[in-house]
Amino acid sequence: MTAHPTIERVGIRVLRLETERGPESDGTAIWDATTMVVVEPSAAGVTGLGYSYIDAAAATVVSDLLAPAITRLDALAVPSAMSAMLGAVRNHGRPGLVACAISAVDVALWDLKAKLLDLPLADLLGAARVRVPVYASGGFTSSNLDQLSDELAAYVAQGHTRVKIKIGRDPATDPDRVRVARYAIGPAVELMVDANGAYSRKQALAMAERFAAYGVVYFEEPVSSDDLEGLHLVRNRAPAGMAIAAGEYGYDGWYFRRMLEADAVDLLQADATRCLGLTGFLQANALCAARSLPLSSHCAPAIHVHAGAAASQLVHVEAFRDHVRMEAMLFEGADLPVVQGAIGFDAASPGLGLALRQAEAARHAA
Repeated sequence: MTAHPTIERVGIRVLRLETERGPESDGTAIWDATTMVVVEPSAAGVTGLGYSYIDAAAATVVSDLLAPAITRLDALAVPSAMSAMLGAVRNHGRPGLVACAISAVDVALWDLKAKLLDLPLADLLGAARVRVPVYASGGFTSSNLDQLSDELAAYVAQGHTRVKIKIGRDPATDPDRVRVARYAIGPAVELMVDANGAYSRKQALAMAERFAAYGVVYFEEPVSSDDLEGLHLVRNRAPAGMAIAAGEYGYDGWYFRRMLEADAVDLLQADATRCLGLTGFLQANALCAARSLPLSSHCAPAIHVHAGAAASQLVHVEAFRDHVRMEAMLFEGADLPVVQGAIGFDAASPGLGLALRQAEAARHAA
């Protein structure tokens, strides 16, 4: 039997990009830049690529704990590498930053395996479709109403049939934001809102009733995602036709299992850059399949277009404004044209189909 190539080294980069127009905000956070930790494992002269949007401290986790654990392992045996990484972090706290570091490595290892086998990553995972539904995500609370209207109209002009806006920072103005959003996109485009956990339970229920008048079909994190009882309450009492969603802060399958067992959501979110990579994302899909529930991806569209093509329960991929911009700047192959509300992976390129733009990476090195 021919020996498989082994992982020879793991490169790590930390990149930081400032926002387009100064500080941006949602219901509970304000930011002026995004940091990306990029991981590049190599085997047999081939280099994989993975990343997470996380603090630079995750790079230390990769260099000090994860890289030593996977170096010299079989480059095609991704589950073996996952077991080694989980063992290496046992005493360091797996959720949060550590899970994001593992996620970046796991994505990179799947990309490396697909490249070694000369397959698009979606095909390696088992693509069920060549195009996946997508929604435009932006409309930050830092935008005024005119900016919000112009931004959403531009998404529709690009081919989007679903858009999501941020709410929750100033609840008194949120109905106006939703009204302006509906007017900007017209009656045929699906309207989604995300409070990022900013509301109380009763406040969320009252807002859901007001948003229903504008045809909102998706209400993300109406209360904190840690409040499973609150999510369950809002899910049970929300207007008909309005799905309650959460899960973007899921760091492993146990988190998703608890959320689903609590009947907390109509639609589960998962993020391959947080939930232990593509391995964890497909576990989330399996949990949804067992309960006949839909799945949506969170951020990182250049990764999730492949994961989504292989996920049976996936209903849409999030094209988050900051990440779409960041991926297009940093990676060749990250341009994903929207056609009738869907995007597709590059069937002619192996792996994720991405290549780091070296000059841009150097310019944005943290």
